[in-house]
Amino acid sequence: MNNAIAEAPLFSRIAAAVRIVLVTMTFCSLLYPLLILGVGYLVTPHTAGGSLLRNEQGGIIGSAFLAQGFARPEYFRPRPSAVDYNGSAAGGSNLSPASPALRARAEEILARTAGGGKPLPADLVSASGSGLDPHITLQAASYQAPRVAAARGIEASEVMELLAKHAFRPGRVFTPEPLVNVLLLNLDLDRSGR
Repeated sequence: MNNAIAEAPLFSRIAAAVRIVLVTMTFCSLLYPLLILGVGYLVTPHTAGGSLLRNEQGGIIGSAFLAQGFARPEYFRPRPSAVDYNGSAAGGSNLSPASPALRARAEEILARTAGGGKPLPADLVSASGSGLDPHITLQAASYQAPRVAAARGIEASEVMELLAKHAFRPGRVFTPEPLVNVLLLNLDLDRSGR
C-alpha cells in the first residue's frame, strides 16, 4: 500500500473517495447515457424515440415495439401476456411448464380460439419472456385470418395479401419463420378500410 495514502488524514481519504464516486456516477449515470441517446437520435431518431405510432390527429396510440391486447374479432391478436400488456411491468410469468395455472390459461385460450380441428400455433398459446412481444409468426397470423376476414366482411385472400405485405424475417436466414407485427397489421387493416 502506498505510504502517502496510508499517512493521509482520514478526512482527506474520505473526500477523495467521495470525489471519485461523484465523478464516476456523473460519467456513468449521466454523461454516457446522454451521449448514447444523442447518437441514437442522430442515427435512428424514430427508434431512439421509442418507435411511437400516431393517429391522424397526432396522438400517440402505441409503440411498434410493445404488444397491445386486441379482443375484438376484427383484429389480429398478439401472443398472451403474463403482464396484461402493461409496458411498465414487463416480465414473464415464471410459471413452470407443469404449472396448473399455465395449463389453465392455455386451455382457456384453446377453448376461445378453437379453429375447427386445425392445430393452434404455439405462439398464440404461449407468452413471450417479456410479456410484450409485438410479433407473432406468419403461421399464427394466417391461422387468425379467416376470423378477421369474416368479422370485417371481406375475402380471406385480401387479408392474406396484407399478411404477405407485413411478413418479414428480422434475422434473415437466422429467423426460422417470418414474423408479423400485430399492431402495425391491425393499423393497416383499419387504414385500408378493410
